[in-house]
Amino acid sequence: MKANAYGLGADRVAPALWEAGCRQFFTANLDGALAVRGWLPDADVHVFNGLLGDTEAYVEDHVVPVLNDLGQVERWAACARRHERKLPAVLHTDTGMSRLGLPAEEIEMLLARPEWLEALDLRFVMTHLACADEPGNAMNREQLEAFSAIREHFPGVPGSLANSSGIFLGPAYHADLTRPGYAVYGGNPTPREPNPMEPVVRLSAQIIQVREVKPGKTIGYGADYRVKAATRIATIPVGYADGYLRALSDKGVARVAGVEVPVVGRVSMDLVTLDIGALPIEKAGVGTWVDLIWGREMLDIVAKRAGTIGYELLTALGGRYPRSYGRRATT
Repeated sequence: MKANAYGLGADRVAPALWEAGCRQFFTANLDGALAVRGWLPDADVHVFNGLLGDTEAYVEDHVVPVLNDLGQVERWAACARRHERKLPAVLHTDTGMSRLGLPAEEIEMLLARPEWLEALDLRFVMTHLACADEPGNAMNREQLEAFSAIREHFPGVPGSLANSSGIFLGPAYHADLTRPGYAVYGGNPTPREPNPMEPVVRLSAQIIQVREVKPGKTIGYGADYRVKAATRIATIPVGYADGYLRALSDKGVARVAGVEVPVVGRVSMDLVTLDIGALPIEKAGVGTWVDLIWGREMLDIVAKRAGTIGYELLTALGGRYPRSYGRRATT
């Protein structure tokens, strides 16, 4: 549920995942967790960034912190003692990311403070894979072995290791709970292989103007693109304010009437221009729908053309897009 369900609208995605059988939800921060709690009163809702701000908010709203350092463990244990009951928590261990979580030496320090652990109802011990999208990377095995060693200190506590790509490393990485993110939204978790996921996102806009452009004319800001042959230019009301990245200037592609056409000129704040000269006039006019993301592969292809990853493209999708939700996969 991070980043508003990767830009797709957590208020609609969370209930759909609940209906599909998901019971464990992870958000980045407390605000996101409280939103999910409002939609799904019976879900187990966790905060990846840990115990930030008032600990009582976590208790009152039944939100589970992912404890990322000894200070957070100590604060949550103290809160549990005040309430005279064990409080639920996830313990995050760092096996190689050097980002969040307790490294092995801090795990040893934690084990030396049994009164802290006794105050907690540990729901999971977790870690996060750094290179799961590279199946041959030796770090995957190193992290798995390090995590297995840490788990031996917490017998009976379920483990969670695999993100989207980690799931495809095989059963050894599945532990007791997987945490898919990007794959849920149709992104390719196996970037060196065809996308095994069904498409989820389709980004479309309607043409608002078509004009004939003669050779030598320029398109867009900076006059960077010069037309070499007579063509037709279609303008659509999408831009970098909507998350259609400026880096796609002269690099992006769109689909009109089943035909791929290039983005020409700079992507501006509110508008994108397309060269539709290859299409018959009757196939593309004002009101014709244009696809910017479609099918299994285009999310990642468009991201690559922009010099980024599909995660950024999805999470950048702006609030100005009207959103339509359905059960059928996009094509």
